[in-house]
Amino acid sequence: MPAWVPFRNGWRKDHMTKLTTAEMRGYQQICGSDGAMMVIACDQRGGMRSLLAKDPAEQAAISDKVLGDTKADIARFLASKASCVLVDPICAVPALVDDRVLQRDTALLIGLDASGWDTSPEGYRLSKLVPGVSARRVRQLGATGGKIMVYLRSDRDTANVHNIQILKQCIEDFAHEDLLLVVEFLTYKFEDEDEADYKAKLPSLIVGGSKICLDLGAKVLKIPYPGSSEACAEVTRLSGDVPWAVLSAGVDHATFLTQVEDAMRNGASGVIAGRSLWKDCISLDRSVTKDRLETVAVPRLREIQAVIATHFKGTGSHEADQRQRAHG
Repeated sequence: MPAWVPFRNGWRKDHMTKLTTAEMRGYQQICGSDGAMMVIACDQRGGMRSLLAKDPAEQAAISDKVLGDTKADIARFLASKASCVLVDPICAVPALVDDRVLQRDTALLIGLDASGWDTSPEGYRLSKLVPGVSARRVRQLGATGGKIMVYLRSDRDTANVHNIQILKQCIEDFAHEDLLLVVEFLTYKFEDEDEADYKAKLPSLIVGGSKICLDLGAKVLKIPYPGSSEACAEVTRLSGDVPWAVLSAGVDHATFLTQVEDAMRNGASGVIAGRSLWKDCISLDRSVTKDRLETVAVPRLREIQAVIATHFKGTGSHEADQRQRAHG
């Protein structure tokens, strides 16, 4: 197994981040026929409950079964028209597989991260894992691969110690099983931090967070929109051969389309999107959910796919063009 070696202020894997044969096969499956990622994310739990009901008591009353049914509807209407669906291991599986909700050519990613976070005495977000969900369990659930999300503040090393350990653990576990792992991070504002100062830091925080994940051995990245064309190009430069996808973070659809275009034009390899597609489409009334997924979310998906098709020319030519552009 690759060893951990000292690297700058932390540690990194002492090996290239090239996909193994098995991982490459998994990566191909989460991509469309054009070679670009178009993954429908619905691994949210707390966030989905807050969309289904406004009152905290009503949210608490929403069962895992109700969330599972909602995710199944999202998979039927959206994932069937994309390349892959990302779900949680609590509400969505194994039912998505056992009930044959997923089409045979729709790939499946399972998230390892637990809903929410703990907070350290210093105010740092401490990410959590779903108990008992390892790479072996992800494989047993019939998934193509896994996804791990942690919170990172790349400008403060002490904020990341706990979450970097989670990343190391998951990357090592999936490498041992030779199973594809998508590595995601989110950044966040400290309680005592000025909002304007934080927003000004976002591009550097996202580039820095990407670098942390890459240094730890991530082979596929899922990241927030880096904030500018220059920051997108910098992520591409840092990533080398590691593909990265932009997430929606729940922004409105028009904003996300602009972000996707900027990211794709500057080297992204696709999209892993959730709430921007379906946040205003889901309801406790499944007939409403199904109608709005078909009439609102599917057209949004088609618009995202059109942007990807415009800027992604397929494995090889696109990557060569974008890497060359990112390197100036």
